[in-house]
Amino acid sequence: MGNLDEKVAVITGGARGQGRAHAVALAAAGADIVLCDIAGPIATVPYPLSSDADLAETAKLVAETGRRCVAIKADVRSGPEMNAVAEQAIDEFGRIDILVANAGISSNSPVAEMDEQTWQDMIDVNLTGVFHSFRAVVPYMIERRWGRIVATSSIVGRMGVKGAGHYAAAKWAVLGLVKSLSLEVVEHGITVNAVLPSGVDTDMIQNTAMWRHLMPDIENPTREDAMKMFNSGPPNGDLIDPAEVAEAVLLLVSDHGRHFNGEAVTISGGMSANVT
Repeated sequence: MGNLDEKVAVITGGARGQGRAHAVALAAAGADIVLCDIAGPIATVPYPLSSDADLAETAKLVAETGRRCVAIKADVRSGPEMNAVAEQAIDEFGRIDILVANAGISSNSPVAEMDEQTWQDMIDVNLTGVFHSFRAVVPYMIERRWGRIVATSSIVGRMGVKGAGHYAAAKWAVLGLVKSLSLEVVEHGITVNAVLPSGVDTDMIQNTAMWRHLMPDIENPTREDAMKMFNSGPPNGDLIDPAEVAEAVLLLVSDHGRHFNGEAVTISGGMSANVT
């Protein structure tokens, strides 16, 4: 879909799931990759987050494409840590051409019962983490007068969702941030867009806590129960393969995507048909 030879891509949340798919797809198109991931737990997240082994596995998959890869443990909640990621990318490769701000978490609670820390962690990772990532790399892109930025939002960023108002709020706000930055940097040859998938077949949705939330009538729901539920929906309503989202990201960061700017690209199997 595009030739990314000599390009350098920074990918947050790159240890597994969508981040891994983006890293492999962009590397296969010719880009060198800088991965970062917290590779550790956050107390309010009710499922295991990525590990050092996950980060190493993604780096290995990138290397198998023949491209260079630098893997860094970093927390997008920290501005200084994200600045350090950008600085290391410059030290290693001399440039940053692409940012995929993908790091994200999920949890569930009704707004009336949500504790302060659950809210704060969601906003800090899924919104402020995107801001930190943008701010860390944009000056280098402005200097070179070229760049491609994609943030991972969600179909939930265009609708409400029961039991995850904090997630919806963060993903909705990402769209405002994307559109605002796109206006600020377009004169420097930089595009900024968001992808909005519905359910993606990753650990964020394939975990016991999420299954219990989605299937409260089943005492001990399993992955098999979850897949039956997802596959029983409308046509094209099944879970999205992370590689499908990566194909959309690849379009947006390639020369073929140069006319996309400030866009919210939805991949939802029809869920967005009734959303304005």
